Amino acid sequence: MANLSELDLQNLRHLMGGYDVTHCKMKEYAQCASDTKVKQFFEKGAQSAMQNKQQLMEYLR
Repeated sequence: MANLSELDLQNLRHLMGGYDVTHCKMKEYAQCASDTKVKQFFEKGAQSAMQNKQQLMEYLR
């Protein structure tokens, strides 16, 4: 991997933090949902956010 600048690292940290926030919010929304389809929608969104963060972290290794 090419050398990353400080700005690149800050942007990556911001992206990963955003995935964490999205994951937590979607999980909370899923827990509060009473409709099955809405619950599944938010659960899928939470899972997707976590997968995106994990893929980004794997790329950085």
